[in-house]
Parts: sequence; C-alpha cells; structure tokens
Amino acid sequence: MPTILITGASRGIGRATTQRLANAGWNVFAGVRDDAAGAELRALAPGLITPVVLDITDADHVADLDRVLPAELDAVVNNAGIVVGGPVEAVSPEQLRHQLDVNVIGQHAVTRALLPRLRASRGRVLFVSSVSGRIATPMTGAYNASKFALEGMADALRMEVRPWKIPVVLIEPGQTDTDIWRDAESTLEDLVSDMSREHRALYAKHIAGYRKSIPLSQKVAVPADTVAATIESALTARRPRARYVVGAANKVQATMVGALPTAVADLLLRTVIGVPRRP
Repeated sequence: MPTILITGASRGIGRATTQRLANAGWNVFAGVRDDAAGAELRALAPGLITPVVLDITDADHVADLDRVLPAELDAVVNNAGIVVGGPVEAVSPEQLRHQLDVNVIGQHAVTRALLPRLRASRGRVLFVSSVSGRIATPMTGAYNASKFALEGMADALRMEVRPWKIPVVLIEPGQTDTDIWRDAESTLEDLVSDMSREHRALYAKHIAGYRKSIPLSQKVAVPADTVAATIESALTARRPRARYVVGAANKVQATMVGALPTAVADLLLRTVIGVPRRP
C-alpha cells in the first residue's frame, strides 16, 4: 500500500485528492488545520486516511512530521495555498509576505523535510501550482508572484534531485470549482472594503472588470475531482511529465502565453478591464 502526505487536505483540491487516493488504496496522511476537519476527513475512508494537524508555515508542525509520518513515504502533494488579491499597489508588504510564506516558503519547508524519505523510496514530489504561474492577470499580482516563484523552485528541484530518480511534477489547474471561486464575489467585496479610498478610485475599472469576470470563471471552473484525477495520473504514471495543465481552455492559454506572453497580457487588459491597446 503506497503512502502519501497531502497538505491543505481539508477542502477543495486537497480534499478531493485525499478521497480519490484513499478510495484507490493509498495510505493517506492528510494535512489539516484542526482536529474537526481531520475527523470529517477520516470518516470518508476509515483506516486509510490519517489526519495530521499541519500549518506549513509553522516550523514546529513541519519538524513534527518526522515523528508523525512512517519511515516509508512514496509521495508528497504540496497543495496547501492561499490567494491574496488586489492591485499590486494596494497589497501591503505584510500581505505579500504572507502570500509567499504559504505558497512558496511553506511548500519548500515541507518538501525539504521529506526529501530524505523520498530519496530512500525514490518517491515523488508534486506541487499544485496554477496556470497563474504562467499567466499574470490584473488583480492577482501577489498570487501570480507566488506561483511563478513556485514553478521556478520546482524546476530547479527537478534537475537537482534527478540523480536519485525523484520525479518533481507541477500540476497547473485554472479555475476550479472550490470555495475560492464559489465565494469569489464576497471575497472581492471584502478586498475592496479593505482598500484605501484612493486605491478604490484609482482601480475602479479594474475592480468592475474583475467583478464582471467572476460569473464566467465560475461557469468554466472544472470539478475539483478533475484536478484530483490528474494528480493521481501524475503519481501513478511510469514516467510522469514535468507539468500537467488541467482543462482544455487552460491548455490553450498556456500554449498562447508561451508564444506570445505580452500579447496575451494586452488582450486580457482589453477584454477584462477595458484598457486600450498601448500606443
């Protein structure tokens, strides 16, 4: 029975992946933020899911993984993450630090702690990144920064651990039917209310454009289990790819930005917030 740690398993992609892998016979250690979430997860597949209270930004929690996890570990899915939204100018240094702390530094801390086990088992490291790690969009600059950084770190790690035959894989979903998109409208309203009056006025068109784009994003969002199925494929493939883009529309976007990154950015500005073409 293969053994895996999944971070951020309480909801969304992490929860769907935990359930899918447990049903497929994996021994899943599921990183959760509290005991209540852990009890709920354990009930999904008794005997196959072991909740672990894990805040990936807490050094003590990460250090405790050495005691909690079994000696043999076959994979880690670094899924835990947050979204800090808003115009770059309106994001405070503290907010940006928190964004990077969770989405980059915490991922690094967990992976670094588990590499000795994965080296022994020739296990796999998966990072749940995003198409936003390739394509920057207005109002998500802090999140883009974290995912671009995660992609660079993962690519370097892939090359560095190749002598030990440890595959490092990036999973790149786009809009996914999770709480992040279901609650997007209320999240935006909270974000706007926290902005200064000056920034609300300066970025009024950006805010209106983002608000208008939310229903479309919700409509095209793929089920969390679709992402979980891709993660399962990356874990079980004999020769996993370096990147798995989830969703047909996202694959087109990823291909476009590889060839025409500036043109794609200009198109986004014109269609989402109505900014005219640069002279």
